[in-house]
Amino acid sequence: MRKASRLFEIIQILRLARKPVTAATIAEQLEVTVRSVYRDIAALQAMRVPIEGGRGIGYILRPGFDLPPLMFSIEEMEAIVLSLALLERTGDDELKQAAKRVGAKIAGAVPPPLRQTLDANALHAWGFAAPSASAVDLALVRRAIRDEEKLDLAYRDEAGRDTKRIIRPIALIYYAESANIVAWCELRQAIRNFRSDRIQDCQPAGLWFKGDGDRLRQIWVDGWEINSPAAGT
Repeated sequence: MRKASRLFEIIQILRLARKPVTAATIAEQLEVTVRSVYRDIAALQAMRVPIEGGRGIGYILRPGFDLPPLMFSIEEMEAIVLSLALLERTGDDELKQAAKRVGAKIAGAVPPPLRQTLDANALHAWGFAAPSASAVDLALVRRAIRDEEKLDLAYRDEAGRDTKRIIRPIALIYYAESANIVAWCELRQAIRNFRSDRIQDCQPAGLWFKGDGDRLRQIWVDGWEINSPAAGT
């Protein structure tokens, strides 16, 4: 890895970290020596990048540091093209439109050699597209996840029973056939999955779980490999 790329990657690692990151951890991710990481961090600090910390305690990046606009490699452009194509297969109409706008913005900003990658139409995501969820607006669900607002569901479970649920949505999983809302179900007092094609109605409940989303997502992640999540039971 070239030094310029390595310096950029170190900044990215520190920007995304929630706690100090040791030089050994950075070295492992970049597949370089710890000594190289120490030299690179010293070089970044000399360039006035606000990195704090030291050997043995780890490094952090002070809030408020912004990177300049990024340029993409050919491989990164191909990853973007394929990712936008995969969004076309979801049942989320708002995300489909957003994907088209993203493609247009990138095409207008990158130089001609990279624009050819967008225009070549050489990468495709094959398979059928998921139908749009008729009874639930997935954009509303995504906003509820961001805002940590509870949702009021009319739901038909896997046995065909109609139920009413108040849920705290924490994640949205897109499958080929439908989308699943991962949520804390106040009826079951547990994490449950709710298939979008079984939802009869979905409305904001006007109630909030501010500051609790990360904790609930951690419960979900911790239990993911232990318990297969039930589909809205």
